[in-house]
Amino acid sequence: MASQNLVLPTAQTLLQDTLAPPRQEGSPVATRRSDLASQSQPPPTMGLAAGGPDQLLSGCIEPVRRTILNARAPSTRRQYENRWRLFSDWCVVRNRDPVQCPVPVVLEFLQSLLDKGRSPSTLRVYVAALSWHHARVDNGTVGSHRLVSLFLKGALQLRPPKAPAWDLHLVLDTLCLPPFELLAGVEPRWLATKTVFLLAITSAKRVGELHALSVSESCLRWNSDGSGVTLWPNAAFLPKVLTRSHINQPIQLAAFDPPSGEERSRLLCPVRALRAYVEATACIRRSEQLFISYGGPKKGCALSKQRLSHWIVEVIAHAYKASDCPLPSGVRGHSTRSVSTSWAALRGVPIEDICAAASWASPSTFTRHYRVNVATPHPLGRVLWPASSA
Repeated sequence: MASQNLVLPTAQTLLQDTLAPPRQEGSPVATRRSDLASQSQPPPTMGLAAGGPDQLLSGCIEPVRRTILNARAPSTRRQYENRWRLFSDWCVVRNRDPVQCPVPVVLEFLQSLLDKGRSPSTLRVYVAALSWHHARVDNGTVGSHRLVSLFLKGALQLRPPKAPAWDLHLVLDTLCLPPFELLAGVEPRWLATKTVFLLAITSAKRVGELHALSVSESCLRWNSDGSGVTLWPNAAFLPKVLTRSHINQPIQLAAFDPPSGEERSRLLCPVRALRAYVEATACIRRSEQLFISYGGPKKGCALSKQRLSHWIVEVIAHAYKASDCPLPSGVRGHSTRSVSTSWAALRGVPIEDICAAASWASPSTFTRHYRVNVATPHPLGRVLWPASSA
């Protein structure tokens, strides 16, 4: 690597071995609230089972309880509530107390999930949910119990992360061809989906983080020399990892400067696609959210997170259809995070830099949940592997 400063894992290590523009300290975003969808109110806080953390909160007034319950993101609370409900139903059928049951019962439940094909990462979500509700065991949560920890390690050995469900090279090759090119005359649908895919794969950000991007002057800043762009989330957005380093974390993209005759790198430049997209949507824009609907009754309005994720999947699906290849099952928009960061790791990028770019709290998040095996040769190696490092 020519620089130790990883700006975005795949922007620098997957598509082009290009240095990013100097990192700007701070953010121009102040306290202004935009019209983006992140202004939605959080869902009601979930209740706590008797015998779990509720014991610690029993002496607290309701406002204090509500504040503590909001320590987790709304999406996390919903996820935990759903997992706890499934465990409770499982226990009721077996005449077990979901709050006070011993650890072997919890392990039996986890084994039933593993037998049904649930992944180790899914099991960890269940364990986290159970730890929040279940009574303490041996002065600790069920998630910290040695047997539960060993079970999760064993599950990971039995079900290691699989190779990516879709081929990144195949998709990138398709993005260099019609209907995604040439950008000057491409239909709004293809311009929008290409742009969001390139931003997703070069930033390794969650769909929610991409959804929070804005075209307002305080959130979108082009380098005066055309060398790149910096994007900030809107001021109302709260990331999943609530630390000072993650709040208002910018996405910095460097424009590709391909060598003479290397047209593919230019066609895959995320800065080029983003500029074309912003200019093309200016005349229909009814929202400052970066990604907006390109047609229908909501043309120009802010796009939902679900639809944004669908755009990413649409790019992958079109690439396989255009290549006469069957679409792998289970393709999701979120999978761009694992594929892009795994390629970065394969290229020798320090894992700390990968975590920083992907807004992960620690390297363990990457190694446990996202790393997939991509160490196989691909015909488009020249796009992702510059000749100097091949």
